[in-house]
Amino acid sequence: MGFFDIFKKKKAEENIEVVATSEVAPEVAPEVAQEAEQAAQAEQAEQAELNTGLEKTKEGFFSKLHRAVAGRSTVDMDVLDDLEEALITSDVGVDTTVKIIRKIEERVARDKYVNSEELYNMLYDEIALLMEQAEGSTENFGLDAKEGEPYVVMVVGVNGAGKTTTIGKLAAQLTRMGKKVYIGAADTFRAAAIDQLGVWAERAGATMIRQEMGSDPASVTFDTLRSAVANKADVVLIDTAGRLHNKVGLMNELTKIRNVMAKVIPDAPHEVMLVLDGSTGQNAFEQARQFTQATKVTSLAITKLDGTAKGGVVIGISDTFKIPVRYIGIGEGIDQLRIFDRHQFVKALFGKK
Repeated sequence: MGFFDIFKKKKAEENIEVVATSEVAPEVAPEVAQEAEQAAQAEQAEQAELNTGLEKTKEGFFSKLHRAVAGRSTVDMDVLDDLEEALITSDVGVDTTVKIIRKIEERVARDKYVNSEELYNMLYDEIALLMEQAEGSTENFGLDAKEGEPYVVMVVGVNGAGKTTTIGKLAAQLTRMGKKVYIGAADTFRAAAIDQLGVWAERAGATMIRQEMGSDPASVTFDTLRSAVANKADVVLIDTAGRLHNKVGLMNELTKIRNVMAKVIPDAPHEVMLVLDGSTGQNAFEQARQFTQATKVTSLAITKLDGTAKGGVVIGISDTFKIPVRYIGIGEGIDQLRIFDRHQFVKALFGKK
């Protein structure tokens, strides 16, 4: 057999392999392809909205990082010092910043970093890994609600953090999904809070249980849960007072509310959600510290991120307190209370599509 005969035989075998491969390749049904395309478009739209909502934070955060690493070809102590300053001044927090810098040092030693793009990717990965993300069904707007028993969320936070608004938006999202929602107005120390909650409940199509101003918050909670059980509610949201001037008093009050809940639904509350104002930066750290000392907090909602450059606080608080972020607020609209996705969040900070 000559050289050209061998060559022809080899080509024929290659062609046979190609044909065989193409014959077994599965066809994608048009409707499946369409669904995948629609899902990808929806994800892109969500990312674009989040990018817009976090624009001020991105401008501050990413511009500081860019100044720290632009034009550098190696990571030395100067680069790490500049990175450290950029993270701290972006309200990430000292402890979390130190963790990130140490991780970068370890990876640089292992991966032999050579350019700024690789450093950005390292930062992206390390920040995403540090953040705690709440898990829950999107069918229940992130909550772990189950059929047969009301899922009870006790909402805590200082006055002005966006507690009432968050409850209203959450109720609206849940009722849209066909859930029966009850709201307990247990912040009985402010008439304005009860009235505002009433407006939100009406808009959301939720049922609100209230008493007179100055009533016992535990009594309001008891009535709310008892009514919710009797009427087969899916979710109960309990608003609470947000006074930090007397931590012992706050602790006693929240403990009393929890004990009353357990009398009606033994494992309630199923979730204690702390609402923090992201625009307050380091003050949000102190609020988180105070409330985690006063009661067991199991999730976070961080609001008002659209109007601030201090969104880096989400990274630090989540890492410091090891509490998962359930929601973030990126605007006034009901739809702008978003289920938190750490990868989408970090993409927005780094300006990735």
